[in-house]
Amino acid sequence: MGILKVLLVKLEDLADEDAIGKTDPYVKLEVVKDGFFDKTVGKAQSTKKKDDCNPVYNEEFTFHFDDLHKMELHLKIMDDDTISDDKVGGAEIKLDKEALQPSHPKTVRIKVDNNLFSKDSYATLVLTWTP
Repeated sequence: MGILKVLLVKLEDLADEDAIGKTDPYVKLEVVKDGFFDKTVGKAQSTKKKDDCNPVYNEEFTFHFDDLHKMELHLKIMDDDTISDDKVGGAEIKLDKEALQPSHPKTVRIKVDNNLFSKDSYATLVLTWTP
């Protein structure tokens, strides 16, 4: 059984779409086996950051599965709201395409939102695969 460690470092330039206050972001992480029917092999969630469009997390998550073949890491960036949380961004990382070397951390910076009138939003992660 292999181990994928995901260090969620930070988010940058999230769009502030709250009518009152600022975005209160958190990240939902999901590891999925890609196929005709996707199969979830692990889920996690970061802490919530109040009023922060550039949150720093430095939070580590661990997922256990056999190999990287057809495995994807899905990120969903959410805004914590009183009534209903809103999705403010997301991305998918195809783990078998990332050329992860055993026990060698790899920093990945991925676009999580295309903003029309402001900077695009990015997530920075460090991925470590141990077969």
